[in-house]
Amino acid sequence: MKKYFFIFILILNINIWGQELEATVQINSEQLQSVYKENLIVFKNQIEDYLNNTKFTRKSWEWPRIKCSFNVFFTAASDEINYTAQVVINSTRAVEGSENRSLMVNIMDNKWSFIYEKNQSLYFNITEFNQLTSFLDFYALVIIGMEADSYEPFGGTTHFQEALQIALMGASSGYTDSWGTKSANYYKRGFIEDATGANFQQLRQDIFDYHYNGIDLFVDDKAKTQKNIVKLIDNLFEVITSKNIRSPFINSFFDAKSGEMLTYLEGYEDSIIYNKLIKVDPAHTSKYIDAQQKAKE
Repeated sequence: MKKYFFIFILILNINIWGQELEATVQINSEQLQSVYKENLIVFKNQIEDYLNNTKFTRKSWEWPRIKCSFNVFFTAASDEINYTAQVVINSTRAVEGSENRSLMVNIMDNKWSFIYEKNQSLYFNITEFNQLTSFLDFYALVIIGMEADSYEPFGGTTHFQEALQIALMGASSGYTDSWGTKSANYYKRGFIEDATGANFQQLRQDIFDYHYNGIDLFVDDKAKTQKNIVKLIDNLFEVITSKNIRSPFINSFFDAKSGEMLTYLEGYEDSIIYNKLIKVDPAHTSKYIDAQQKAKE
């Protein structure tokens, strides 16, 4: 029934949505001197307009726009037009059968360096690197790719591949500190190389099952939801223990999903699953220990 309903919704939506994102942008420029703040008067609106009015994919987008947010914290500025910022990027997906939304992307990018002049024109050109718009293009494609993967096995592949090309251009630009591989926890190039790499294709298949055959069915089939969540954890546990892999892609996935995963696993009988979660996602160990203790009570 679910799949037929979803197809019906897609038919209704054909040609209604051209662009993919429904983005909100917030900025914080408190750390900057007044002269640099003044240059940013219309920055928020320009970036928001760019994200919402650009068509980032080459295919007809027949799905509802993806709700997402970009929170920009300016950390430095020089020569009136050179800026550095930290950005928190989030996106959410509707969960079928409920009013809940599932957090899909939850990334803090610690360095975005770019040139910006007030009221400058912003153009989408995926084949030419620009330190301002290419950053936005990269994350737009990541958001779209994660959304597409949750509705179709490997549905985000094309979008991830295009994001990878942007990351590679950025790594060979004059902004390698923003696009290189210096951070052990998260960096754009590492994230997207893992998303497109052989080691994580099973995870991407499991991400589809986690959503489409998992949490979307929770209202009607809690056992199936938990089965697909456990499958994802078991498969990751096998990969990480056999290959000793640490990955920005895995880190980002659990930054978005760790809390939600525990909510859907509530009442699951085998508490060993929490030990596996600690192994695959040590950053959220305290959450898993608390959940394991509650499960034993």
